[in-house]
Amino acid sequence: MYKTEVYILGQKYTIKGEKSPEYIQRLAAYVDEKLRKVYEQNSAMPPLRAAILACFYIADELYEMKKDCEDTKHQLKKLEEKTNELLLLLD
Repeated sequence: MYKTEVYILGQKYTIKGEKSPEYIQRLAAYVDEKLRKVYEQNSAMPPLRAAILACFYIADELYEMKKDCEDTKHQLKKLEEKTNELLLLLD
């Protein structure tokens, strides 16, 4: 188990887990970036509200990527079916 110190909005957090410290650092940098973008829009926003809004933005990105992944899988399946049809024609 790793213990990794990260900084988000200037505050230090110790994260414990199985993931590598480099991976945890990248995640922390991503979260920090999202929170900073929220604060750029309204620097007087309470921290909890900013965190929830940043979570919402991250969740939106996740759902969009999941949708893109599913669309790609569907397209690949259709392409595989067409390829098999063409191979049958060549036999």
